[in-house]
Parts: sequence; structure tokens; C-alpha cells
Amino acid sequence: MAFSADELRVLRRALATALNPAPLQDDDVQDCLRLADSVDEAVREAGRERAFLLADLVRYRQALPGSLAGYLELLRDALAAGYDPGADDLAALRALRSNPAAAALLARCQVLAERSVRARLARVAQVRGRTAPVGVPSPVPRARLLALPGGRASDDGPRPDSSPGGPAKPAPKPPAPGERPVPKPSEVFPPRRRPVPPPPPEERAAG
Repeated sequence: MAFSADELRVLRRALATALNPAPLQDDDVQDCLRLADSVDEAVREAGRERAFLLADLVRYRQALPGSLAGYLELLRDALAAGYDPGADDLAALRALRSNPAAAALLARCQVLAERSVRARLARVAQVRGRTAPVGVPSPVPRARLLALPGGRASDDGPRPDSSPGGPAKPAPKPPAPGERPVPKPSEVFPPRRRPVPPPPPEERAAG
């Protein structure tokens, strides 16, 4: 971007005012506003030219190898304007490496592409370093615990003979083969029968 002599004088006055704040006259303020508008318009024009250049670069790349000379010239202009070569450019140059100019441009593009990748990785690492606390390791995800069949999970379930108010009663153990079952208390101690009262004297005499 080039400035005229009048624009440079306005820029110099603006920088001096920024370093040593002082009230500006109306003419100086208008000059600064006009310079800012000119800079904005130049930036917009540079963006439009860059868009046109990249569009032409894509068209020439799609027309390879017949457009080799024009493609290499456009690629040099794009690199001079700050363009980062992409994967399509590197693939096209590799296919044309038999041409000395294409081989030289390929080596240059590989260096620029590697530098761009390193810059992106550095920015990502810097952003992650800002978000994560310093000295605090990232939490390790906890593994889920699975209940295995036959463990304590099966023993802790409700039992048919358990009551809400007391402990669960053990289930009766079946007798082993050839072993006599344990008699029940009612079989060992049969219930006592109530005594039958004797008949009245009249029935005894009649008998």
C-alpha cells in the first residue's frame, strides 16, 4: 500500500497526536477521516484482487498441463500476496516436477505449507493452554463397573421368606442322597390330646 505525500503528512500528524494527546482542529479531524476511508477502500480493493487471483489460479490449475506457464505465474503472484499453498497445488506441482520451474516452485510451496501447518498447531496448543489450568492434569475418564452374574448383586436381592421388619430366614437345605431328613418338631413331640371328661353317674349306672 502506497501513500501520497499529503496522506503521509496526515498520517504523521495522527501518530503525533496519538503519542501526545492534544485537541485537533476541524481540518485535521477531517483529514484523518478521509485517510481512514482511503485505507478502508484500499483494503477492500486488495481483498477483491486477491479473490480474483485465487479464482484464476483454480481455473488454470484445472486446465493443467496445457496452462502450465500461466499457472506457475499466477501461483507466484499468489504466494507473494500471502497465499498458503493447498493440497491441490502441491499435487499439481508434483505431477509437473519434470519441469524445472515447477520443481523449484514445488520446493518453495512445501516449505510454506509446512510452516503454515506448524503455525496452526502452535495456535491450537496456545488456545488449549489458556483454557486448561496450569499444573492441573486433565481428568482421566472413569471406567464403568459391570456387575458379574453370581456375585453379591444376586445375594442382595429380596427373598420370598424375608420380612420387612426382620432378617431373612435361611432357606431349608435339601437332604443329601441316602441321608434321613431331619424330623420336624411336630413329629418328635406330637401334640397332647385333651382329656375326655368321664360320663355322668346316671349314664355310668345305666351301663
